Amino acid sequence: MAVVAGHSPVVRIACGDLRGDVEGGVGVWRGVPYAEQPVGPRRFLAPGPLPAWQGVREAREHGPLPPQTKSFVGGGRDDPKVRDEACLTLTVWSPDTTASLPVMVWIPGGAFVYGAGQFQLYNGSRLAANGNVVVVNITYRIGVFGGFELSALGDGFHDNLALRDQIAALGWVRDNIAAFGGDPERVTVFGESAGGTSVLALLASPAAAGLFHRAIAQSPALPLVADREVRAARARDFLRRLGVSAAEVKALPQRQLRRAAGMIQIASAADTPTLAYGLTHGTALLPRHPIDAARRGELARLPLIIGTNSHEASMFAFTRPPMLPTTRASAEAYFARVAPESKERVLQAYPDYPRRRALIALGSDAMFGGPTWAFADAYSAHAPTRVYRFDHFGLSLRMLGLGATHGSEIVHIQHSYASFVGRKLHPLGRRLQPAVGRRMQRAWLDFARDTEDVDAQHWPCYRTEDRLTRLITSARDVMTADPDQIRRQAWASIY
Repeated sequence: MAVVAGHSPVVRIACGDLRGDVEGGVGVWRGVPYAEQPVGPRRFLAPGPLPAWQGVREAREHGPLPPQTKSFVGGGRDDPKVRDEACLTLTVWSPDTTASLPVMVWIPGGAFVYGAGQFQLYNGSRLAANGNVVVVNITYRIGVFGGFELSALGDGFHDNLALRDQIAALGWVRDNIAAFGGDPERVTVFGESAGGTSVLALLASPAAAGLFHRAIAQSPALPLVADREVRAARARDFLRRLGVSAAEVKALPQRQLRRAAGMIQIASAADTPTLAYGLTHGTALLPRHPIDAARRGELARLPLIIGTNSHEASMFAFTRPPMLPTTRASAEAYFARVAPESKERVLQAYPDYPRRRALIALGSDAMFGGPTWAFADAYSAHAPTRVYRFDHFGLSLRMLGLGATHGSEIVHIQHSYASFVGRKLHPLGRRLQPAVGRRMQRAWLDFARDTEDVDAQHWPCYRTEDRLTRLITSARDVMTADPDQIRRQAWASIY
């Protein structure tokens, strides 16, 4: 296999030349801008076209993270620390710039409040090297600058900025990835949590049509997608808290904007399952909620992998967030707000309720399981769909009593065992990769390379007749028909 030649590889893209590095036989270009930075007059606007530059632009250092507070995911010594609104950059890893390889585009999660493609947990070097694919990690606006809907304030405020950034990045991939050895006709988007939610929204967005060809949604949180009316009410509350007119918002200091939006986020968690940050349907960019779009068949019909982890909510149970019913009080409040008529039916699916194990399962299904089952049922009628449930957890998670918690599958797909999170979850992973990691990365790579049909007997497509699901366990993967049938049927009355 050819590798990028030279110590500082230079590639030529539409806007100019980029100089990156070679690390472990893989070329890497960091801090690559994919759109005009959303600062000054462009604050709260859709990403603009990237200006050209003269000479060779250095692409050896990461760009800034989007403004956010510290998080466990980005808590490592090697994770970037600089934060700035000028954050529309991406990272590219390529094992061979002379080839035409499949491309995998990672959309990081973080509830549209945290996250960035630069975190070491998402380092794509091993995925690129092991799979002979080009990997692209994108960073998009989050928080008040990208995940908080302000389009109801009128001109100068565009909707769904996080999603618009992702679409702009995919447009950049289409136009430029061939220079890095990638095939623009073989692009797979994959993401986790808010990133998985974004993947499903991209399937439902007319503006993203043709920009990618396969999709993987890990633990999507579809309650983070709300209608325009809900978002408009939040925007009006935002103005009231700031005490200014819409025309004055753009010029306010970052800290003041983030504080007001953060207060609304806290308030939203107490009275609705839909948080203040997220995506908005009912717009030209996202006409329908992804589940509704799937039921109508009004979305891209592409091969899809979708799934959840068996203990999604265990990590969140420590902080007891109201939007996830992981305590008896929050469960009662949740059903009173969302679906009082469905309460008894749903709770019957958790015979241990209100014990901790049942409450964690309930919270997991409210945010992740229920809407994922509904989407998979609807989408599988239109396109090849493969469903999984990630059940593996190592000694660290076992000792913490967390099980296969939210996001714990990422290190196994990326093989990012050397990251801060990877070392915590699997201390020996750098020297002895868990078998589950080898199996999971191989499955994701086979899918991206369009070779999964060779092994179709091990992962047949999901259909509502049998709902075959791949259970990813520590020892092996097994296909099981409708493994969460009772809980799935209970949540069907809500989702």
